[in-house]
Parts: sequence; structure tokens; C-alpha cells
Amino acid sequence: MSIEQTFAIIKPDAVASGRTGDVLKRIEAEGFRLRGLKLMRLSRQQAEGFYEVHRERPFYGSLVTFMCEGPVVVMVLQRENAVQHWRATMGATDPAKAAEGTLRKHYAQSIERNAVHGSDGPETAASEIAYFFSTAELL
Repeated sequence: MSIEQTFAIIKPDAVASGRTGDVLKRIEAEGFRLRGLKLMRLSRQQAEGFYEVHRERPFYGSLVTFMCEGPVVVMVLQRENAVQHWRATMGATDPAKAAEGTLRKHYAQSIERNAVHGSDGPETAASEIAYFFSTAELL
């Protein structure tokens, strides 16, 4: 296995409910190193661009609105097998189907309000990281 980076978001529902510290603690406990971190509020334009891949799906509009409703934490995480490990740590998109011990099982409210985001592959991670971070901002 090689060291890789992945992109993650603590979504507005988890930030608003005071779970940011819990998620960050879990990230560190899972052996990730933070390479970039920002607290920000997405503009509608930023959210639409980030979720462009879902534009034709019925949930696109509500997802964009949700992601703009409050602050988010965007992060670059690094470790061996980072993409797969972060996805396993997050759990299934639907918290009702998420495994015990995963972030979504503990903190998600619904399929849409599911606390965290993670890249689905190394190529997606590279693209998502570049969307929010310049090279100079990453350690």
C-alpha cells in the first residue's frame, strides 16, 4: 500500500450539532494526518460546481441548498490507503445501512444530512482537493 491523500468534508449538519471535534478526533484516531483544513461557508456557486456531477439527479437542488446552509470543514487527509479507509470510517451514505461504529451511524440524520463527505477514488480526491485548496495551502 502507498501513502495517498483524500478529500473530506464535515457537512453543515455535523458542524451545527457540535460534532466537528468528534470527527477530527476520529480522523486522528484512524491514523490520518491533516494536510489541509478550512472552516468555510460555501457559496451557492461553489456548491453547484462541487456537486456538478450530480446536476441531473433529483436530489441535486436540495443537496446544494443544504451544503450552503451553514459552515463546513473541508480537509485533506493522508495515510496509507486513504480513500478506502476514509470511506470505511464514514460508513454507508444511508445512515440506516451504515455499520456500527461509523461516523454516519453515529452522527447522520438522513441520506442527505449524513454528516461527512469523502472522495470515491484517487482521481476524484485529486480533483476535489484542487477545488478547495491551492498547492501552497497543503502541508
